[in-house]
Amino acid sequence: MKAIFILCGIILLAGGVWVYRFTQMPNQYGTFTGAPKAEVADLIQNPKGFMKKTVALEGVVFEQCEAAGCYFYFHHGDQSLRIDLQDILTTAPQKTGRTARVEGRIVKYGDGYQLAASAIEFK
Repeated sequence: MKAIFILCGIILLAGGVWVYRFTQMPNQYGTFTGAPKAEVADLIQNPKGFMKKTVALEGVVFEQCEAAGCYFYFHHGDQSLRIDLQDILTTAPQKTGRTARVEGRIVKYGDGYQLAASAIEFK
């Protein structure tokens, strides 16, 4: 009888671990290519210099889209760079205040520019 209780406990514990791991959202989306690292300030100050080049950035997620999480901003001082996630995610988990590593290309957006992400990892 004791062996049955122990076996049931092990099965319940293993099942719980499996359910927990299965339901966790991934922290990485898209495929990183090893693009050269750039600074947010450089992209904000000279976006045309980075057009048609894939770059990697790291920063803190600010002002993430509340409806679907499909974009957010990296700040540098009082300036910001919009990071668009729609090419890799239609709905992203809310990660405001967390650090993110992003890879993508600068593209025109309205009167300015944004980074169209091809890969992202939330840390």
